Amino acid sequence: MQVTLIDYMGDDLSVVNAARVSFSKQSEWETGEFCEQCNDYHDPYLAERDTKLINYLARHNHWTPFGHCFASFRIKAPIFVARQLGKHQVGLVWNEVSRRYVDDEPEFYRTYTLRKRADNVKQGSSDEPVKSQKAYFAMRFAEETAFEAYKTLLEEGVCPEQARAALPQSMYTEWVWSGSLAAFARVCKLRLDPHTQYETRLVAEEIDEHMAELFPVSWKALMNEAAD
Repeated sequence: MQVTLIDYMGDDLSVVNAARVSFSKQSEWETGEFCEQCNDYHDPYLAERDTKLINYLARHNHWTPFGHCFASFRIKAPIFVARQLGKHQVGLVWNEVSRRYVDDEPEFYRTYTLRKRADNVKQGSSDEPVKSQKAYFAMRFAEETAFEAYKTLLEEGVCPEQARAALPQSMYTEWVWSGSLAAFARVCKLRLDPHTQYETRLVAEEIDEHMAELFPVSWKALMNEAAD
């Protein structure tokens, strides 16, 4: 699975000024001090009052200032992961590869660990692996059979938009996923939980890393990691 950052807009100061405009105020970056060792200035940084403001906004669920920053990712994941993540829609936009038009050879997600069903019905799986070779063979056989059926349908002149119905959920898909800082924080807070499906967590972990780098103060506050 792959998560590639393709674009973004705004920074932590954007969040601060979206909030301060309510009082017709505006903040600026603090100038980094000159470092004699490296003979250069350190990167500009947020004033302490602005960091405290961001923490206050996140703590009290004032989410609109976090809605003015955006990020856009191109993601590659199996269909069963994409459909799970696609449930998140508020503040997000999704455009996906369409097999109505694309009929190149599909790629399948290969897992080397099949998990047992969880004892708790509210959870999808346990951490205990399935040790049956028959189960692994069945998964591979299903994918190969579906792929052969797909090829046969195309060879017999069936249109791609119907032939795709033979392909399994383990097939990789790709999509561009764009949204606000606030929206992706909601996604990651939910999908990074240990009780969520492991495969969706892999995608959320990569989004989390990118967002923490782009918006370090805001992301830490939104993920409830900032001190009061």
